[in-house]
Amino acid sequence: MLTTYELRWFYPGKVPENIKLWFEQDCLMNPSSPPEERSDVYLYSPESSYLGIKLRQGRLDVKWRKAEIGVVKFSEFAEGNVEKWGKWLCCDPTEESFQPNQVLSNPTWVSVQKTRYSQLYQILPNFSPQPISADKSIDNGCSVELTSIIIHENSWWSLAFEASGEDNRLMDNLQATANLVFNSYNGTKLHENSYGYPSWLAFVNLC
Repeated sequence: MLTTYELRWFYPGKVPENIKLWFEQDCLMNPSSPPEERSDVYLYSPESSYLGIKLRQGRLDVKWRKAEIGVVKFSEFAEGNVEKWGKWLCCDPTEESFQPNQVLSNPTWVSVQKTRYSQLYQILPNFSPQPISADKSIDNGCSVELTSIIIHENSWWSLAFEASGEDNRLMDNLQATANLVFNSYNGTKLHENSYGYPSWLAFVNLC
C-alpha cells in the first residue's frame, strides 16, 4: 500500500493562461515536454468521500482516506484541505479485466478525460526540493500536477500536490514543496474548492 498526503483544488472552466504559463515556466523541469493525456473511469459512490475507485490504463486503483489533516495555509494565495490517503494498485497481466468498455454502460461509472502536466520533486534533508524525472526511485518526494479535465462535456481544472515517502515525513514533504512552488505564484487565490476526487465527483454529479 502506498500512503500519501494530498492537497487538491478544483475549479470550473479552462486553466487560466497565467496559471498555465506559471506552471510551465516555474514548476516543470522541462517546459517543452508535452502533457500526459488519458481517460480515467471513476466509480461514483454518493456520500463516500473517503473512498476512490477508478480504472486507469488497464489497472484498478483503490484509494481510502485514512485521515483528514485539516486546512493548512501555504501562502497568502493558497490554503486548502490536506488529506492522508492509502492506495492499492491492482493489475491483470492478461488484460482481460479492468477495461473501461466493461463498465461504461453502467451510469455509476463516470469517464473523466485529463490533460495533465506533472513534476516530481525530491526531498532531501537540509536541501530545497529538487525537480527530478518521474521515473527515478526516491525515498521522499512530492509531485505537483496541473490538470485540465473534461467531465460530462464540461471543462474543469485542478492543481494538486501528492507527497510520498516515510510516514513521519509526509507532511514535511508536502509543506516544503508547496512553500517552494507558491513562492513564485501570484495567480487566482486558492482558498476554496479543496477536496479529493470523490468529493469533487459528488459535487459535479449533483450539478
